[in-house]
Amino acid sequence: MRKNMAVRRLDLGYFIRPASEVGGPQPRVEPVLAYLVQHDNGLLLFDTGIGDADPETEAHYRPRRRALQDALSASGVALDDVSVIVNCHLHFDHIGGNPLLSGKPILVQDVELATARRGNYTVDELIDFPGATYEEVAGEAEVWPGIWIIPTPGHTQGHQSLVLQQSDGTVVLAGQAYDFASHFASEQLARHATLHGVEQPLPPYQHWLDRLADFDPRRVLFAHDCSVWEPPQTAVRR
Repeated sequence: MRKNMAVRRLDLGYFIRPASEVGGPQPRVEPVLAYLVQHDNGLLLFDTGIGDADPETEAHYRPRRRALQDALSASGVALDDVSVIVNCHLHFDHIGGNPLLSGKPILVQDVELATARRGNYTVDELIDFPGATYEEVAGEAEVWPGIWIIPTPGHTQGHQSLVLQQSDGTVVLAGQAYDFASHFASEQLARHATLHGVEQPLPPYQHWLDRLADFDPRRVLFAHDCSVWEPPQTAVRR
């Protein structure tokens, strides 16, 4: 575990998810959040905000962007201070600032990058821009001491989350593995019920929750929800 590690959440704007995608009568306004991780080895940036898209996509989601430079400046750092980027996945609302960090290593699952490069997936100009420098990951990887990439497929096949093993407990940057902290909480409870032999039927849960449980997280943060998941005092441990 690393004592000298700090996490700061960055507000990079919001978009409007249409009612047709929400499953209800009204659209939903969702934040776009990134995370700055200060480590002994440097500054890691988890996601970079909303990229410019084609007119149809812009009209569909009506995004409002906050410049990455401004968000970093509010945290006392500049683009040049960033050492490495980790994208949870390569949809346009998570990689918008990548071209501003040309030449910096971008860590992404190999299957995610291959999918993006096949087209009709994201904004192509945000993938292979001048100076794009990818370090492809196949499964788990320790980025720096105490910082782990963990595959969390579901939203996309190549989605990944970041595990930070701090001295006072583990923090998980879950990206869009779940849209809401409450969804994560529900599946965590489904997992506990299953492991304790509660009679079926029970809702399914993502298999990689077992791997995250190995890190015993004390907080889980998300890309489109300002809420933070924390275990209850009576949480059942595996």
